[in-house]
Amino acid sequence: MHVVLLSGSPSQRSRGELLLDYARDYLERRGIAVSLIRVRDFAAEELLHARFDSAAVRDLQAAVGLADGLIVATPVYKASFSGALKVLLDLLPERVLSDKVVLPVVSGGSPAHLLAVDYALKPVLSALKAQEVLTGVFAVDAQIAYPEGEQPARFADELVERLDESLDDLLAALIRRSGSLEVRLPHDRSEHVRRSL
Repeated sequence: MHVVLLSGSPSQRSRGELLLDYARDYLERRGIAVSLIRVRDFAAEELLHARFDSAAVRDLQAAVGLADGLIVATPVYKASFSGALKVLLDLLPERVLSDKVVLPVVSGGSPAHLLAVDYALKPVLSALKAQEVLTGVFAVDAQIAYPEGEQPARFADELVERLDESLDDLLAALIRRSGSLEVRLPHDRSEHVRRSL
């Protein structure tokens, strides 16, 4: 199984990518192949001029098309997800998510932006015909501490619990859809995943 991590942050210093790093570690420990695609790795001209013929855009389309699942991370700007992510999503074929499970992961300065997930991001994912869009995770910026020196990134306990539950749900959906039982589940979470099936 393969999951694409899609980072919608245009910034080098990104809380969303810290959350994706957590998800990568979580999934790889369970035998899931993971690849990261960042919006900032694309040339601005490719995005702004919708260069569908560029090698980077073709690689994006192929990676998403072949993936079993997708985790989309974005910051909230002005009550919506990042415009750079929207431009990137616009470069994907219309039905590219039709057989995929998608987990949105959003960070914002205040819980007041929580509804940006349901009212801004999820409709776009649905327009791409995502077969299953999971509830997702909204992280308040204060719950995420950037790495300092040798110190790794730190997350509030409550956020870690929600991340683990959402990633469990993603695993359950991947297993349900593929019929594979070869994914390694954490012992303490296997009952949660079994209930989700």
